[in-house]
Amino acid sequence: MKKFILITLILCIGVVASGQSIKRTSGNLDVLKSTKNIGVSFTYENMKVGKLDEARYVQEKISDYNKKKSGSGDAWHREWLADRSERFEPKFIELFSKYIGEKGINANLGSGDILIKINVDLIEPGFNVGVARRNASVDFTCIITDSDGKEIASVIVKEASANSFGGNDYDVGFRVQESFAKGGRELAKFLIKDARL
Repeated sequence: MKKFILITLILCIGVVASGQSIKRTSGNLDVLKSTKNIGVSFTYENMKVGKLDEARYVQEKISDYNKKKSGSGDAWHREWLADRSERFEPKFIELFSKYIGEKGINANLGSGDILIKINVDLIEPGFNVGVARRNASVDFTCIITDSDGKEIASVIVKEASANSFGGNDYDVGFRVQESFAKGGRELAKFLIKDARL
């Protein structure tokens, strides 16, 4: 029995370790050493949701919900779009600000000495049906520019995923918001390490 538990733990650690990755794909982050304010903005261009283009994902969800109850698909779509500014982006900024703030840098949605334009490339919504579950995750492409828009560096974040250890993550929005939070935290930690702040 002990051997079984040990093997299971090793396999779980391997799965967790092989998840998220962050790397700088161009440029240099030394400019962060003299930065006091970072402005962050989000775009969702050419985003995929799971294996589908967002437009197809949305169309299928609206249709499925409206078949069950008239108008519920349209309500779902309004919530899907609202979650970006009301849940996902604030959670990202909350954790990004907390960690980058430890180095004396303020971060906010908006303007700054340095700007990070984050395109959300992929949202994997995951699922939780009680007896089976899969974590949500998000992929980002981050373009870092000066305040005039000149590109300084780019960073990609793959498979930022947070688990709910209580297992009560039945809401897609909650799972995705927690993945955005994890992405914000890990991006801040990566920038601190890469720029040697």
